[in-house]
Amino acid sequence: MSSSNTKQLNHKQYATLIAGSIGVVFGDIGTSPLYAVKEIFREHLTLNATHILGVLSLIFWSLMLVVAIKYAILIMRANNKGEGGVMALTALALLATKDNPSKKHIIVLMGILGATLFYGDSVITPAISVLSAVEGLQVIAPKLEHYVIPITLIVLSFLFIIQARGTAKIGKLFAPVMMIWFIILAGFGINQIIHQPHVLMAINPYYGIHLLNELGVKGFLIMGSVVLVMTGAEALYADMGHFGLKPIRFAWFGFVFPALLCNYFGQGALLLQHPEAIENPFYLLAPSWALYPLLVLSTFATVIASQAVISGAFSITKQAIQLGYCPRMNVTHTSDSEIGQIYVPTVNWMLMFSVFILVLGFKSSSNLASAYGIAVTGTMMIDTILTFIVIHALWRWNPVVSYSFLSLFLLVDFVFLSSNSLKILSGGWLPLLVGGVLFLLMTTWIQGRAVLAEAIDEKKVSFEELEEKISTHELVTVKGTAIYLARNLHGVPQVLLHNLEHNHVVHERIIVLTIVTTDEPYIDHEAQQIKVRSFGSHGQFNRIKLYFGFKESPDVRYALSLAIKRGLDIDLNNVSFFVGNEHITFKRRSKMPVWRRGLFLFLFHNASSAIGFFKIPVENVVELGVRVEL
Repeated sequence: MSSSNTKQLNHKQYATLIAGSIGVVFGDIGTSPLYAVKEIFREHLTLNATHILGVLSLIFWSLMLVVAIKYAILIMRANNKGEGGVMALTALALLATKDNPSKKHIIVLMGILGATLFYGDSVITPAISVLSAVEGLQVIAPKLEHYVIPITLIVLSFLFIIQARGTAKIGKLFAPVMMIWFIILAGFGINQIIHQPHVLMAINPYYGIHLLNELGVKGFLIMGSVVLVMTGAEALYADMGHFGLKPIRFAWFGFVFPALLCNYFGQGALLLQHPEAIENPFYLLAPSWALYPLLVLSTFATVIASQAVISGAFSITKQAIQLGYCPRMNVTHTSDSEIGQIYVPTVNWMLMFSVFILVLGFKSSSNLASAYGIAVTGTMMIDTILTFIVIHALWRWNPVVSYSFLSLFLLVDFVFLSSNSLKILSGGWLPLLVGGVLFLLMTTWIQGRAVLAEAIDEKKVSFEELEEKISTHELVTVKGTAIYLARNLHGVPQVLLHNLEHNHVVHERIIVLTIVTTDEPYIDHEAQQIKVRSFGSHGQFNRIKLYFGFKESPDVRYALSLAIKRGLDIDLNNVSFFVGNEHITFKRRSKMPVWRRGLFLFLFHNASSAIGFFKIPVENVVELGVRVEL
């Protein structure tokens, strides 16, 4: 649902989108009150009024500057036909640098880095969220403390196992549960604020500035924990395609933001009265009779927060595959009505394995908190830079405005990122390791594909040369249509030449088919989706280019049926698809670095087949081995 489409919605549909966004978009940032305040006060602070008000002031202005102003107001304007997220933003920024290959390369690398850091976040979020919720057992029944990790693993196991079945049915519960969650957050917070109303003075930025000034260098360390209140901020932008810009903004400013502030200020009011509540200020906000229901509700809320991140990892993987940034993987659609409901088995089980290692290795949400911030702040900084490129080079905003945006938010991001970088040895290495490994894999794949495309292009043959070759060779002509899949946009693919040379057979009609992924999320019109050109004296050869957006699922058979409606004379029941199965070897002086060669071969041979990925009818496929030397 793009933001432009929300204009035609009636009030009921609009309310449904707002409720849906509350259930999906704000799960991560909405569960931060479970652990954020507790973790901030572990950093060189004392539980006196000055420090408590100072921390609340930092929380308020961090949420206001980064989440409300930067994301909800500014960055969400930089949407790619209503789609958001680091991949959509990268594709949008690339439109401003089409004539500059070096700038394009830098932007692609930044987009990949942002995506890989998101995966680091996707590993930590389920672990820290569910663990922090289940740790409520330590408050309710200290004797059950040793059950915290087993229960956490059971909850997480259930979460990852149900992914294969899709989340459409349980997804209907997300909005009601999260709405109740935010109402509870606000209610418990207000109950404490009533007893200590002067806690609201913390809205004044003086208290935050005074605290940082008093602590000096130690104040810089605090910012590394303050970032915990903003985890999940990018979800506002990333999930814009599902709910639209206006519903997400309305949900944030009208419901979620006030509820979060009430809870954070309520925890501060509690600490002013009872400093010992720092043990777990979130759960101690609640009256004793509400602790068990709150534990159950918290667990549900953290499962929903984790689900949003896992779904985000699936979505960003699919986009990366479409854009050619990572190898093809099996992508399963789990809903007939919701295009965004997908399941990527490889990503799911890798996430599950990684999350289990985290829970068993770190053992508590406090230990995990030190690993959390660096992935979040790294992604935020990349979003800032890419948005600046869009507003400055593509939209051509006033230079003063665009450079002011860059300077202010880059400074804020740098403070948070550099503060979190001091935690690398105590856990921050984890998302960097995950991101680093994935960055290496994705850049290797991109470079390998580029070298492969260049090698194939060097041997390309024009259609005119093909026609001449056919006329001078004794070939058997068979009825029907042969469709050859080609990587390159020009010339005849090697698999076609290979078939003619070895099998000495030519079909009545030959189609060379290339699938192109655009920098736009969706192709709006059928006319833009298909381009057909005829070659040869009798129109025997056709070149078809199928264009798909990076959020679409390529369907070759359906696209060809559209081409038939436009006049292409073929019978889909009498078609053979020829797919090249490349066997790659490397020259001694290949353009591919030696240390990347084995890695690329591993990725290439483990990528899923183009046949299933492009929905080509398998019974009509002929695979031919083609040797390519890079």
